[in-house]
Amino acid sequence: MASYNKVLLMGNLTRDVELKSIAGNQSVAEIGLAVNRRYRTKEGEDREETTFVDCEAWGRTAEVMKQYLSKGRPVFIEGRLKLDQWTDKDGQKRSKMRVVIENFQFIGSPTGGGGGGGGEGAASNQGSNFRSAPSGGGEGHVPTPEEDIPF
Repeated sequence: MASYNKVLLMGNLTRDVELKSIAGNQSVAEIGLAVNRRYRTKEGEDREETTFVDCEAWGRTAEVMKQYLSKGRPVFIEGRLKLDQWTDKDGQKRSKMRVVIENFQFIGSPTGGGGGGGGEGAASNQGSNFRSAPSGGGEGHVPTPEEDIPF
């Protein structure tokens, strides 16, 4: 049986990127993303709903996200779903779905806040892309420019 696990999301960071270093001096970043959906009800009323998504990035991707992104910044991410499962201190089985970021793109122009700063000449309709190497280990990331998102 074939399977495919790919996630594409565009939204705003809900908090500053939280960068940690784990065993082997590997960097990992925890990112919160808010993704909005606008729709119209049958009655013609405009509505909006927000989905909050927990994400993680590894290695150089995590470090670059910490350097250039801050709360409120829009970002386009590409990654895969991952299910974390554990037993809490009370013996209850817990689980949480998250997105592991493999690539991301800066969206919009940089804002004047501290820690913001956009990347490599990002403009209002252009972005800069940061693509992870396919090694999967979080190493060997090389930023490359890429065309606008086609939507």
